[in-house]
Amino acid sequence: MKTIMLVDDSATMLMSMEALLKKAAFGTQTAASAESALALLKGGAKPNLIITDLNMGAMNGIELIKEARKIPALRFVPILMLTTESQTARRQEAKAAGASGWLVKPVDGAALMQVLSQLLPDGAV
Repeated sequence: MKTIMLVDDSATMLMSMEALLKKAAFGTQTAASAESALALLKGGAKPNLIITDLNMGAMNGIELIKEARKIPALRFVPILMLTTESQTARRQEAKAAGASGWLVKPVDGAALMQVLSQLLPDGAV
């Protein structure tokens, strides 16, 4: 089973995304902040894909991506930015940090599954 790490400071967003992913047979791991996600990653968590919010507390999603990319085991793990923002400059900043893609909230379930099937070609199970 493929595992997706969800990082968002909104409990509601974490719950809805987790339910959507579990329905599609993905395993999930959640973190309510970039700092806690980074602690999990540095502690050995090895998700197959990471979906992170942009705007969170002290550390934002772009900073999380930069730090995650420094971990050798995560250099090639797809990371998606999921946010309400859609400015081109922010997208370019995320891409430069190492983001694999950008999704705008609220994300359509079918669109998310299509992106996941491209980034994780061998599927959920």
